[in-house]
This record gives sequence, structure tokens and C-alpha cells, in this order.
Amino acid sequence: MEKYSAVIVGGGSIRNPDLMAMLANHKDQFPLKKLVLFDNNAEQNEPMGKYGEILVREYYPELEEYTWTCDPDVAFKDMDVAFCQIRAGLMEMRREDEHIPAAHGCVGQETCGAGGMAYGLRSVPDIIEIVKMIRERSPECWILNYSNPAAIVAEATKRVFPDDYRIMNICDMPIAIMDRYGEIMGCTRNDFEPRYFGLNHFGWFTHVYDKKTGEDLMPEIKRRLIDAKFGQGDEEHTMEASWIETYNFMGKMLKDYPEYLPNTYLKYYLYPRHVVEGQDPNHTRADEILEWKAPRIHNMVNEVIKLGKIKGTPYELKPENGVHASYIVELANSILHNENRIFLIITKNNGTVPNLDPDMMLEVACRVGINGAEPLSMEPVGTFYKGLLENQYAYEKLTVDALFERDKGKLLQALTLNRTVGDTELAKEILDDLIDANEKFWGKYFK
Repeated sequence: MEKYSAVIVGGGSIRNPDLMAMLANHKDQFPLKKLVLFDNNAEQNEPMGKYGEILVREYYPELEEYTWTCDPDVAFKDMDVAFCQIRAGLMEMRREDEHIPAAHGCVGQETCGAGGMAYGLRSVPDIIEIVKMIRERSPECWILNYSNPAAIVAEATKRVFPDDYRIMNICDMPIAIMDRYGEIMGCTRNDFEPRYFGLNHFGWFTHVYDKKTGEDLMPEIKRRLIDAKFGQGDEEHTMEASWIETYNFMGKMLKDYPEYLPNTYLKYYLYPRHVVEGQDPNHTRADEILEWKAPRIHNMVNEVIKLGKIKGTPYELKPENGVHASYIVELANSILHNENRIFLIITKNNGTVPNLDPDMMLEVACRVGINGAEPLSMEPVGTFYKGLLENQYAYEKLTVDALFERDKGKLLQALTLNRTVGDTELAKEILDDLIDANEKFWGKYFK
């Protein structure tokens, strides 16, 4: 089997132990000859690189070359696949993204609402620069981007690289949702073939087909989901409390809007009052990660480096390590081996949903192979869904317009349109605070 060269962009991310474990566990399905960790932050990249060196030595001795670097010439030359998972501004700026809107009585979330806008304005310039660096050194490399907020990033990359079908913007949230469907149906997401439409973090499943029989399982999933209580079984030990609440809220959304199966993130847009009433503006999800999740992963990495081994320690890899990230390998395989499997990809509408803006970057089911993503056509959507999507797309489009044009007025328009804000004076107050917090990023353009 042919072996490939891959680079992980954002090498210092706390996601990388799982991602590297997944690559090791799937080496028979997706064999690599070269793996590089790239990050522009050497302080973060080095410990993750050293951890990976031990992991490769013990679990992936077949790998011919492994390194970590801050040098684009080393990282991006002659690559087949780039896995892109950057966080512009790191966790400290995520905290600002969540705290500032929450302080004004709005949803404080990293990809939705005002916080998502601020994050997107930071992400877009970095993603564009990364794509350019990769293209200079590996013109045919497949760039699988799952950096957030994917909807705003996809809108920007569509404009800057309009003909580059080897850039794929993807998201793991629908994958996680299908994992939950698998739990209540007694199977796994790999037994499903989904149909889906929407914008990233703003969409619905229309069908969930059984791969073997072709039966649409959605009616039964709906019935079970309404009564499902996640967090009361074995998954309680691996799912955090905030995620348990999020998944259980799907049943509430389904009761109110029973036509389709909702993405979990719709709660921020359809139930903002509920979210605001339940959030602590002084202690958000970013604080939780900074206080315990990130330190736990960093401590594990440092302990492995100190021990010089993973095998025979409490950190030994298991077959399920990195299982949630396995969709990335499945996607890469479908592309490189021209398998034409079904994945949910963010792609230009172009009539896929005929009554929506043709330029809208829709997240829909696509057949994916060596020629890129081919969207599966859908029927027109109803007035309620069309209204929501056109409104949300207008917000995303105006956000990118504002960044490219340095137009503060369009930022105000975008934020006023967003369903988590929806008031001009409130949008002005939040926007001014976000501009100040992002002074060294995009804020300097809007003073």
C-alpha cells in the first residue's frame, strides 16, 4: 500500500496526543512515511513534538521520518495531506471571546454569536497564510481544515482560493452527534449514512440511513432521542457535564421542532435566553479548559517525556485512543483511494439546495474522492429553515466583508443580525469591547 506524507498544522494543540494515537492505531488503513508537527509557537510545539517522538518509537516504528518544526520549508514541502487545527489567539483569547458577550448578557460561546465572530476574525488571516505557505511548497496537497469557526473560515477561503478543491473545511460535531445516535441505537456511527443541510454549527439531519439495509433510521432515532438521558451509562466517565447537558437538550429541541434532527449548537441560536440564564459570565468553558483539561494533558505529556516511554505506564495507548478523530483518516482515505464515501463537507451551495443563496457555504452530505467533494442535491427547504440560514449566512458574509474591507459598519451589521445579539445598541457595546480585546489581532483595523 502506498505511504503518505502528512503535516499537523497546530502541532502544539492539546488535541494532538489523541490525533497522533489515532494515526498510530490506523497505520494499516492510512500508512504514513513521514509525519511533521508544525506550529508557529515553539514553546508549545516542542513538548508535543517530544511526546510524539516517544509515541512513534513505541507504536509506529514503520514511520520513516518524524519531526516537529516552526519552519514552513521543513513542514510543508512535498506533503500529501495537511491536517489543520489552529487556534488563533490561543486559549487566553477564547476566554475573552466567551467572557465579553456573557458580561453583556449574551451567549458566551467560542464559535457562536459575538465570540464566534471575534474568533473568526482572528482565524481567517492565519488560515489564508497557512494555505499560501502550503501551496508554495506542495501544490497538490489536500488541506483538511477543521479549525474553528469553520463557517467563517470557509466563507473566506472560498473567496481567496475559489478554484482550490483540495481545501476541505470540515467539522467533527456532526460526527460526535452520530456517536450519540449510535449509543441510543446500539450500534456505531459507522453504521450510518447521513443526509444533512445547514451552515457549520447551524444545521439539521434530514435522514440517517442504515448502510446495510438502506432503511431510514431517523424516525426511530427521533423517538429514542426525546427520552434519552445521556450521562447515566458508561459514557458518564468520559463525557463532561456541560456536554451531557448539551446532548440531552437535543430532545428538547426535537420536541419543539420535530421535522429534522438538530445540531447541538442550534440551542445557542434558538434558545439564547435559556443559555444565558444557565451560564456563569465569570466562569465559562474556556476557564474550565484552562483550569483542568489543558493542565491534565500537559502534565501527561511532560510525564511521558520524563519517563521516556508510554508503554508500561498509565498513559499506554489503547485501540480506542483517538477514535473520535478517526473520521479524519476516513476522509483522507476516501480522497486518496478515490473511495467516494459520504462525508459532511462545507462546500459552496451552487444549487445543492435550490432555494438558498448559491454562494452560501453549506455543510451537506458529499461523495468524496480524488476529484474532491460532490454535494448530493436536496429538495428546497421550508420557510423557517430558509429564513434562519439566510440570516445566519448574511452575518457570516458581512463578517468576512468587514475584515477584508476594514469596515467597522459591516461588523456592526453582522453582530446586529446574529440571533444571539439582535439589538443595535447592545451590538455596539459588545463590538467596542471585542475590538479593544483584539487590539493586536484584528482590532487595530477598526479603531
